[in-house]
Amino acid sequence: MLEKQKIAITYDWIDKWGGVERVLLTLNEMFPQAEFYTSYYDSEKASWAKNLEIKTSFIQRFPSFIRKSRLASFPFYPYAFESFDFTDYDIVISVTSAFAKSIITRPGTLHICYLLTPTRYLWSDIKLYFPNKIIRSLLSCYLTKLREWDFIAAQRPDHIISISETVADRCKKYYKRNSEVIYPPFDIKYWDKIKSEIRKMSFRPKWRNAPKIIARNDKGGKYFLVVSRLEPYKRVDLMIKALTKEVPIRSRPRPPRYAKSYGQASNIGNGNKTNLVIVGEGSELQKLKNTASDNVLFLNKLTDTELGYLYNNAEALIMPQEEDFGYVSLEAQFFGCPVIAYKKGGASEIVIEGKTGIFFEDQSVECLNNALRKYNMVKYRLKRSTKEIGQKNVESYSKKIFINKFKNLIKTLSS
Repeated sequence: MLEKQKIAITYDWIDKWGGVERVLLTLNEMFPQAEFYTSYYDSEKASWAKNLEIKTSFIQRFPSFIRKSRLASFPFYPYAFESFDFTDYDIVISVTSAFAKSIITRPGTLHICYLLTPTRYLWSDIKLYFPNKIIRSLLSCYLTKLREWDFIAAQRPDHIISISETVADRCKKYYKRNSEVIYPPFDIKYWDKIKSEIRKMSFRPKWRNAPKIIARNDKGGKYFLVVSRLEPYKRVDLMIKALTKEVPIRSRPRPPRYAKSYGQASNIGNGNKTNLVIVGEGSELQKLKNTASDNVLFLNKLTDTELGYLYNNAEALIMPQEEDFGYVSLEAQFFGCPVIAYKKGGASEIVIEGKTGIFFEDQSVECLNNALRKYNMVKYRLKRSTKEIGQKNVESYSKKIFINKFKNLIKTLSS
């Protein structure tokens, strides 16, 4: 019985909230006796983890400016995870896109890795993370050694589960290991409650840093939506560039007095007034703000009810990145919001082309603008079909399915 097994769950760092963190909470629900191990824990930014039993590495004792900086802590992460002692555990589950898979376990301990992706800045996205050729050249020897270590670390799990077919392909390519796919869980019951709350006539979002201009009947309130961590590989810059190229700043009407707060509407594709709303935080935030024109609104730290409200009223969710899975595309479809996505990565597996979304082939401003024009031609049909079949499609990725598959696999591997 799994209830009698001593289980540990490791994750790279517990310092934010996102789709992966929802997976961690589901694992905690599945294995309430489990202890969590991580490099460091930020209780302020990860308040969702306050009820978890968390053990941290020596990085937790570093000064704040070091432990909270990925760059400053970078050389210490491999040692942090290799220093953990899992001698007394029967099962260890590592959830990782970086270092947590490198843990060392005894022969009698079952180590299962739930792989979010092979480490992007070492394999698939080196140029995005290190765009400067000189810096990349100076770091080449170090990155080569780190890739060798990462490959060795990837051989340590007894079994690897990938979060999508896309990640399974990367795992085979970079780590030379086969893996099976179990998609991350989507909590239907939870999001049904959110949807019910939004339907209440009394609900209005209380934005922390913007006026209430995103209500359905607000003048100029049409908007495209981006929900993403603001990191280089997410390519949020593409959407900003697409808007800038589509409508020169000089052609826009004079913005109203509150334009600085939310962004003046611009013309996209067919000339309709549309805003771009970007929800998220990350290392690229300030850079994106500096390059964004006045039709872009940045929001962060939203509740799920506020986020659901955005999905419910958006023109479409834009996903210009190659996602490992694309959890937000499930959220959008659940609320009947069409998805416009780059035709690579997890989104291509879970969005139904022509039914719940449309795809573009290349990560370029031209291709994205073509997709926006295509959307404008089919948007009424696309919105209708997304509302009709979006939730049914999402049910294929339910939390119940995830729990059953994950537990059955562990039972099989443990027997």
